[in-house]
Formats: sequence, C-alpha cells, structure tokens
Amino acid sequence: MKAKIHPDYQQTTVTCACGYSFTTGSTKKDLRVDICSNCHPFFTGKQKFVDTGGRVERFKRKYGME
Repeated sequence: MKAKIHPDYQQTTVTCACGYSFTTGSTKKDLRVDICSNCHPFFTGKQKFVDTGGRVERFKRKYGME
C-alpha cells in the first residue's frame, strides 16, 4: 500500500435508532443507523410475506407445478 493515501481505519461504535449499539471497524468515528439486525423484521422473524395479485399461483399454473 502507498503511504499517506488511505483513510485511518479505526474502531467505531454503530448506534441504531432502536438503542442497540455494537463495535466494528470503519473510517468514520461514530455511525448512527435507522435500522439494524436487532430490529429489522427480516432478522427478528416478524416479516410478513404478501402475495400481491396471486403471483405465486399464476407462476405455478403457468409451469404446471400444481
């Protein structure tokens, strides 16, 4: 690596809007995020799958999977 062209990589604290915080490495000192893996519906298991307009059923009928 060339000297004096790369940003300083340091330990940083990431703070979520839900109050959860964790430590990681970054070029920024402190990071604030709106959503994290602690409160995101995909990771918490509260995600709801919505089949709009019967797309899954149409796909199955089209390719003879039913």
